[in-house]
Amino acid sequence: MKEVIIYCKNTGQKVTYPMGVTLEEIALDLKIQLKTPVCGALVNNKLKELSFSVVKSKNIEFVDMIHPDGRRMYIRSLLFVFYAAVNELYPEAKMSIEHGISNGYYAEMKGLGRDLTDTDIFAIDQAMKEVIRKNYPFEKLGLPTEEAVALIRAQGLESKANLFEQQGTLYSYIYRMNGLVNYFYGHLLPSTGYITNFGLELYYEGLLLKVPHPEDYKTLQDSLRQNKLFSIYQEHKDWAEILQVATISDLNRFTLNGKAGDIIKISEALHEKKIAEIANRISQSRDTVKLILVAGPSSSGKTTFSKRLGVQLAVNGLWPIQISLDDYFVDREHTPRDENGEYDFEALHAIDVSYFNAQLIELLAGKRVNVPKFNFLTGQRYFDGHYMELKPGHVLIIEGIHGLNPDLLPEIESSLTYKIFLSALTQVSVDEHTHISTSDNRLIRRMIRDSKYRGYPAHETIKRWPLVRKGEERNIFPFQENADIMFNSATLYELAILKKYAEPLLQSVTENRDEYSESTRLLKFLSYFKPMDDSEIPPTSLLREFLGGSSFTY
Repeated sequence: MKEVIIYCKNTGQKVTYPMGVTLEEIALDLKIQLKTPVCGALVNNKLKELSFSVVKSKNIEFVDMIHPDGRRMYIRSLLFVFYAAVNELYPEAKMSIEHGISNGYYAEMKGLGRDLTDTDIFAIDQAMKEVIRKNYPFEKLGLPTEEAVALIRAQGLESKANLFEQQGTLYSYIYRMNGLVNYFYGHLLPSTGYITNFGLELYYEGLLLKVPHPEDYKTLQDSLRQNKLFSIYQEHKDWAEILQVATISDLNRFTLNGKAGDIIKISEALHEKKIAEIANRISQSRDTVKLILVAGPSSSGKTTFSKRLGVQLAVNGLWPIQISLDDYFVDREHTPRDENGEYDFEALHAIDVSYFNAQLIELLAGKRVNVPKFNFLTGQRYFDGHYMELKPGHVLIIEGIHGLNPDLLPEIESSLTYKIFLSALTQVSVDEHTHISTSDNRLIRRMIRDSKYRGYPAHETIKRWPLVRKGEERNIFPFQENADIMFNSATLYELAILKKYAEPLLQSVTENRDEYSESTRLLKFLSYFKPMDDSEIPPTSLLREFLGGSSFTY
């Protein structure tokens, strides 16, 4: 009998098994115990389901539902159960997952013919719990693509079927659970019984599917009312549907029909219109507003937005002066550290708040100020003779991640400020049941920019990303509803453009790196987009901040 050698990272053991042994059998034999049930494994740093058969010697690390890959498995499986319950109770309606918001997933029921009620929420909740109680297996099926498409289309999942067809592969994988088929673009849990916690509540015109806390699956994350964020999400989702570009297959259709340039022009025109509208609002308050605060998470396009806003303000007769919070970092040795002893560059007090406020007070008093610069290589503040002065008709644009934090400007009257929040809220969905994470969109942007302008390899950006996200959750997102207005920096077309820049970077991540699992996930995600030519993207586009070719000086 042929054998394979398994090195288990969880236990540090090297063990020999018969060829064809499954991951589930190995986990049972080694008595793997994690914080939550084992749900999959990284096999040579690539995620596999427990049913995976090992036919060659491998390095294996078992993961539970707290691990990022395990959490994705949990959420995909939960969405399948949600779909099954809605399909059973309301076969006349079409359920769509619109976007992730408020620590959960917002869904709408189209074709129901009435508003959702608490009775509906209770019925769906009970139906989901029944599916979970019966512990149905999630069966992975490899089928000729034509058969897979026919099964998916028979259930009315047209966008999903179209996307499968556009891939042009002979065989495709789908999942079956209690007679229903579906696909969520990644691995699922072994069975429905692994799902231990979820919640449902009415939310605006639809409902919110609540999920467990990432570090404690016994506790559901609190839901929030994020009126401004929800409003801009819905505005752009509705706009995408009107243009008939609601899903990846819709976007691909424009590319395949030679009409990608139309989507680029329309998307860029919308950005210009929205920025002009914001400038008009500010100019209407020119007698009071002196400071414009532009905030947003990493790679949301704050710098280019600020420059484009400056152009539109000039059209309105205001003279913009721009300043970056990055130039007010404290010297490196004074940077606060996180719980692991690492520098926390996302913390508010990585900024010299007192010095920044003192300079703003002088500027507002009409004084001439020597504005600092920050050298990120040496970690030191320096001065290069750049002076700034606010004269009549001038307005100061302040760009930085902490712009909406009320503790940033403790000595400045709030009436003097106008606050803008940016994020890349992707309007296009993968299909009816799978939204595109705004975090993934920004990570791809940042990876391209890090490579082009900072010389960082993709694995370094991916490695750093969880810390960036943690800082955002703590220092940026809690204040986003403080904005006077929100701006969506994403474009309908951008992932089809970013694809050709990101794929070589992701392919450079080798399988001996921990980041290999994430790189393969992102490569698979990007594979669903048909590439677009970027020659029609104007030099003032926010996307040029990441791709290069901008007419702005950074």
